Amino acid sequence: MTGIGIAGWSVLTGVPAKVTELYEEPLPSPTGRAVAGFDVRARLGRKGTGSYDRVTGLAVVCCQDALRDAGTAVDGAARTRIGVALGTTMGSFKSTSDYSRDTLVQERPYLVNPLLFPNTVMNCAAGQVAIRFGLKAVNATIAGGPVAFLNAVRYAGNAIERGYADVMLTGAAEEFTPHRAWASHLTAPPGAFEAGEGAGVFVLTGPRAPSWAGAHRAAEILAVATGYGPGGDPDGRALAGCAERALARARIAPADVAAVVTGEGADADGGEYAPVAWVLGRSPDRVPAGRDAGDCGAATSALGLGALLASGRLDGGGVVLLTARGADGAAGVAVVRGGPDRRGAAGAGADHG
Repeated sequence: MTGIGIAGWSVLTGVPAKVTELYEEPLPSPTGRAVAGFDVRARLGRKGTGSYDRVTGLAVVCCQDALRDAGTAVDGAARTRIGVALGTTMGSFKSTSDYSRDTLVQERPYLVNPLLFPNTVMNCAAGQVAIRFGLKAVNATIAGGPVAFLNAVRYAGNAIERGYADVMLTGAAEEFTPHRAWASHLTAPPGAFEAGEGAGVFVLTGPRAPSWAGAHRAAEILAVATGYGPGGDPDGRALAGCAERALARARIAPADVAAVVTGEGADADGGEYAPVAWVLGRSPDRVPAGRDAGDCGAATSALGLGALLASGRLDGGGVVLLTARGADGAAGVAVVRGGPDRRGAAGAGADHG
């Protein structure tokens, strides 16, 4: 992929909150990072939203706001040229678990609600986006944990370059639920950041996008490289290799990189920053997205990119690296360069906060 533009975007980021007010089930901590006051019916209306789980609601609202921010005309023939690529860890852990539990505890013949079954599959959110806006081009869900968003960007760029779509709604979403909170609590190392939630969606277009796709380019994604290191890639070689390949494909010199946006959650965590700094031969500014967003799984990199666009750091054509690394050894790096649009966080109606 080369020169994929970001025509519009929207991010919903969790903030420190008393999460015991969201759920009756026990939680490992009374606090977490949730999108404050999120009400999908208030944002989208009652029609068609009754069966949405939380992650689907976050994704659909973000897509709506990103399309509005880009000024994309979603009508007529345009609907056949707009696709969706969303990253996830495993869809809605809560929906899957609750539905499975109902098949065991409800009275025979297992009176589960069939309307809730679609929420148990990973592509529910992407499918509901297409249904909501009548989109008929490529529709894909990429499961990849922390690297899922970069894989979704790579997928979307390939779809645009090969002519399968003119516009790709590309992002990732994760919900805060007791299931994710406990999973994060039981598997994360001591001192790790708390579970969070959020969604980020970007309207991606090619260099020859039609006029209805959107009139501006807030930034360009010049290249994406992904890889895998066996044994969890403890020395970060896979991530370093991704950085080298992405810079080479983008034809960007290491000296031109102004900052590195990582998924790290603490200042002492250098698992992503250190390998990339070694490739660059210096220590540019570091922006640990997880520090503010919490453990948002697949959405962390998307939230980091949204925060980067809102900060104005890309104004004037600045270049940054967006990194992601999974515990299984998966790794990815994207090269992002600022575009001529200087609207910053004001946008055109999207909720960037």
